[in-house]
Amino acid sequence: MRLFFDARYIRTDFHDGISRYSADLAAAVFAQAPARGVDVVFLIWDDAQRMLLPDGARVLKIHAPTALREPLTSLILNRHRPDVVFTPMQTMGTIGRRFRLILTLHDMIYYRHRTPPRDLPGFVRLGWRLFHLSYTPQRITLNAADVVATVSRTSKRQFAQVRLTKRPVVVVPDAPQQLRAVLPEGVEVIGGARNLVYMGSFMPYKNVEALIRGMGRLPGRTLHLLSRISPGRRAELEALIPEGADVVFHGGVTDAEYARLLADRAVLVTMSLDEGYGLPIAEALALGVPAVVSDLEIFHEVAGPGALYVDAEDPAEFAAAVAALDDASARGAIVAAGADHIAQFSWPRSAETLLDVVTRLGAEH
Repeated sequence: MRLFFDARYIRTDFHDGISRYSADLAAAVFAQAPARGVDVVFLIWDDAQRMLLPDGARVLKIHAPTALREPLTSLILNRHRPDVVFTPMQTMGTIGRRFRLILTLHDMIYYRHRTPPRDLPGFVRLGWRLFHLSYTPQRITLNAADVVATVSRTSKRQFAQVRLTKRPVVVVPDAPQQLRAVLPEGVEVIGGARNLVYMGSFMPYKNVEALIRGMGRLPGRTLHLLSRISPGRRAELEALIPEGADVVFHGGVTDAEYARLLADRAVLVTMSLDEGYGLPIAEALALGVPAVVSDLEIFHEVAGPGALYVDAEDPAEFAAAVAALDDASARGAIVAAGADHIAQFSWPRSAETLLDVVTRLGAEH
């Protein structure tokens, strides 16, 4: 059985969420595929992507997923006779396809916040906005597949709530990277609540403002804002820093730096008003670090009892939750519960779920 795995979303500069999902799931699928009788070919568009795939992986080079030819992708792939194609996005063209297809829609965040990723070409950004003005284009897109994959039960429920697709929806969960593996040599995880770590974008719905305001009630602690940020947005947030509060803008960090910061008496924090998943929370829990997060359905699915949940609009409640983690006994209980919860999410398990669907579809082809 021949599976084409669309690896064109793997970035060669730094991983974003889709890139990391693609790369980690690709590696796990490649490891399990031979035992399942599945021959995997990875679709790439940039030769540099080969280096980010497992050793020995076979590749087929086609166009970029943002190319004008993307609507014709199925016609191109037909020539190579795949049985099943899996793509970690939903934008692959389906015209004339002669294979089984699994499209992925990670979440519905862009229906609530229609700002597309800024690194996309202008014509793609415009199309993105138009696409998300109603559910109809998405319904047409997803119904052209055989199966729709998503990353959480929350997203699956939201799809059903608005009748987004008639196709079966399978949850192929996101999973945390193991930050312990990239900790600098000799660095161990030290418990505490001295450093507050935020990993994420600075879009308005991320509500970083509430984190900053909450720091006025948390003297002696440091808020670390790790991600890249534009000068204008940084100036907006700097103007909100309470007198005496310690807020550090890192402007982007490596995985090793990220892990080191989380390992140093840290709490992973977010006061997001909305979210598609929450991968940094999962990564923190897997490292043995507790979280203080806004009270969102998806965060409960990701973190379970490994986090304290607060009103996203209440910086005082946020500060009180952080302070509660000074109690070593309470913190230890949350860390242990979080580790147990996050253990259910792993790339081998996600790959097994995906390959179950692939083999079923392949048998029907």
